[in-house]
Amino acid sequence: MKKLINLSLTYAIAGMAGGVFYREFTKWNGFTGVTALGKVHVHLLMLGTVIFLIAALFAKVTPLQEQRLYRPFLITYNIGVPLTAIMLMVRGILEVRAVPLSAALNASISGISGIAHIITGTGLVLLLLALRKAADAATK
Repeated sequence: MKKLINLSLTYAIAGMAGGVFYREFTKWNGFTGVTALGKVHVHLLMLGTVIFLIAALFAKVTPLQEQRLYRPFLITYNIGVPLTAIMLMVRGILEVRAVPLSAALNASISGISGIAHIITGTGLVLLLLALRKAADAATK
């Protein structure tokens, strides 16, 4: 359970840092439009902080950490969420700096971002399946 709380704290710090970076980077560059940088903060706080806090609560009252899918969830999810945030930052920085992108580079960024979202979604499904098994075990 402590590992889940520590992960939640780590994502909270990263989310706050992402929010500060968004605010300051756009201000320094005189950018006033909408950018993907604005989504980094929310993605890290919700997908990182909140999900791991919820998982910690379930780990306290159910045998979540004993489930077969728990470890694959941790690995998969902790690859997907940071990669998603990184790709949002890459896209956002390029938007703020108005860097012209070739069609291939634009497609590459979108493709990697899409893969990151799929990995995150897979991790979330693994968590939900592990939670279902843990809930069944807790009620027996």
